[in-house]
Amino acid sequence: MAIEILMPALSPTMTEGNLVKWLKKEGDKIKPGEVIAEIETDKATMEVESADSGILGKIVVPAKTDGIGVNQLIAVILEPGEDAKAIDALLAKHKNAGSAPAHAVASPVKQTVNAPVVTAPAAQTGESRIFASPLAKRIAANEGVNLSTISGSGPHGRIVKADIAVTTSAKPVKMALSLGRNAQEYTIEPLTQIRKVIAKRLLEAKLTVPHFYLTIDCEMDNLLALRNEINANAPKDKENPLYKISVNDFVIKASAHALKTVPKANASWTDEGIVRYNNIDISVAVAIEDGLTTPIIRNADQKGIAQISNEMKELAKRAKANALRLEEFQGGSFSISNLGMYGIKHFSAIINPPQSCILAVGAAEQRAVVKENKIEIVTMMTATISCDHRVVDGALGAELLNTFKQYIETPALMLV
Repeated sequence: MAIEILMPALSPTMTEGNLVKWLKKEGDKIKPGEVIAEIETDKATMEVESADSGILGKIVVPAKTDGIGVNQLIAVILEPGEDAKAIDALLAKHKNAGSAPAHAVASPVKQTVNAPVVTAPAAQTGESRIFASPLAKRIAANEGVNLSTISGSGPHGRIVKADIAVTTSAKPVKMALSLGRNAQEYTIEPLTQIRKVIAKRLLEAKLTVPHFYLTIDCEMDNLLALRNEINANAPKDKENPLYKISVNDFVIKASAHALKTVPKANASWTDEGIVRYNNIDISVAVAIEDGLTTPIIRNADQKGIAQISNEMKELAKRAKANALRLEEFQGGSFSISNLGMYGIKHFSAIINPPQSCILAVGAAEQRAVVKENKIEIVTMMTATISCDHRVVDGALGAELLNTFKQYIETPALMLV
């Protein structure tokens, strides 16, 4: 009986397609694997190969026809001994089934822009040209088959899919590598209350506070030398030093002295007016299991470096144990975030409302710098201040940051 050729579904999302051209005409003999038409889908223009043999008895849908629904009859193949009556019977069957005719257009067929277009190769002369269908070429490339060693069974010796299948069936089977993909694509970690609060405050800060950033480099050699001298001469209690000063302790102390020198920066914004703080309380970011918290060194400008060091160590310890009292992490007039211990050279931090400034401190590292027309190796630290422009404008922020640099580079000033 006559064989139907239906509009194929060439992609999972395809519901209709455009018939670009017929590569066979009525009366032509067809073999399995021969390309008979080009179909344009929503993703690409692709060749359609016949799965049956016979004679192309009727082209139902002409070339350059758009909007052909999937599984709509587009042509009829006749088997040996069949005639036009078989075609009429098949057409009547589809007509009774309510097959809607496609809409023929005379304009050139548009090709999809975002998808690769696969077309039949034009005839060329020359012995080096290999005639093969695009599907056969793709299979050959994937299987590592040399097309020049294959004799095609298609029209004019064209290599089709069936020819590649014969070749690859004789090849040894390759063992597929196991990639160990996890069947569970992802997991969802429930939000802790701390993480919810952090997310809410940071989003609020970024959306409502007009940030701007200033960056400066500080020479650290004098500070490091003083730190080593203080630690080396620290008094001991049962062989344990009573304090061990860190670079971050000096950063806290220098920030406090800078705010004392530039008091206008020790402030925050409210709708009623600018709040000017009379005390210098430094919030220091500490990483904890669920995010971070900011314990406060209160009256930091009035405390010695050893006192700041011991107090900060105790606050950090209790912060990580979730044992801080409310007054120990709420408030503060200025924040410090130090990622130098992680090797971070430079970063910009988000302001901690209602404060107007936060200082982001990077790692101290040796760099080549020019001094008096000579290149010297100097230990440098990059610091970036984020400012609320409603309270601290560019000039005021620059004055504060330069004052901080002065105390860092001349640390003896913090001890008097």
